[in-house]
Amino acid sequence: MKKRVLSGIQPSGNLHIGNYFGMIKRMIEYQESSDLFLFVANLHSLTTLSDAKELKKLTLDVATDLLALGVDPDRCYFWVQSDVPETTELAWILSCLTPMGLMERAHSYKDKIAKGVQPSLGLFNYPSLMAADILINQADVVPVGKDQKQHLEMARDMAVKFNKVFGETLKVPEHEIPDDIAVIPGTDGQKMSKSYGNTIPIFAEDAVIKKAVMGIVTDSKGIDEPKEPEGNTIYELYKLMADPAETKVMADQFKKGGLGYGDAKKILLEKIQKTFAPYREKHQELKNHPKKVETILAKGAEKVRILSHQTMLMVREATGLKY
Repeated sequence: MKKRVLSGIQPSGNLHIGNYFGMIKRMIEYQESSDLFLFVANLHSLTTLSDAKELKKLTLDVATDLLALGVDPDRCYFWVQSDVPETTELAWILSCLTPMGLMERAHSYKDKIAKGVQPSLGLFNYPSLMAADILINQADVVPVGKDQKQHLEMARDMAVKFNKVFGETLKVPEHEIPDDIAVIPGTDGQKMSKSYGNTIPIFAEDAVIKKAVMGIVTDSKGIDEPKEPEGNTIYELYKLMADPAETKVMADQFKKGGLGYGDAKKILLEKIQKTFAPYREKHQELKNHPKKVETILAKGAEKVRILSHQTMLMVREATGLKY
């Protein structure tokens, strides 16, 4: 029996190559070996976004991006979070069992408040909704970054507490924190992130992508000076897409001198264009037919609600809500 692997992505803007190599590529691979549960976390976005038209647009945009990049609704569960209302019911039940002390220890809440995010009950209660996303689907494994490890540990705590109080009902998930996922550098050398404004978008116009690549920050070494490839943003991005032989050629050219940063950026730009060309073609086709995307999401929600309903029947029975 295949393991259930669950992940969600917030609709916070156009996807970039850091998203792809940091998470999405791995999710696509899970379709081959596991039962992948992948959802657009639009309810979570309400903690920071209150523009209805913008949220609707971003939700459809990220769903389109994911489908273009290889998410196959026939080989996974793919849906929008708000289309499965049973999740919020479970989140309420979990919140009634969760000690305040556990919630108050959440690092992400403190970090976001420190960064100027307006505090709200939704933001504070974020971990219980995340736990519900996981537990209602009886996930076996949840791949997370180190910054999300605490939230998953909280979800495990909630599942254990529920099972202790009401009997074995919810599966206690395991986390997976890949050691081989490197930090994808942005155009300024920091981690690629929309919040830093240093991304290289996948589906933007060619001129936008070119401007981002040619704007990569480098040192002042001249064309003929030797350059260390490791840690060089151009090289680090290039080797994500190039084969070993191509990677070695660029590394050797940097080390011996003769490859200027301007030419190296052009090589990287060409590789990005070649790598993502098929995805960009599919993306345009989906953008031209938004109803197709909406239909896929509706069918995905219908499919996952069958499983969510089964979990909630057990939860309601266990808690006494079913009478």
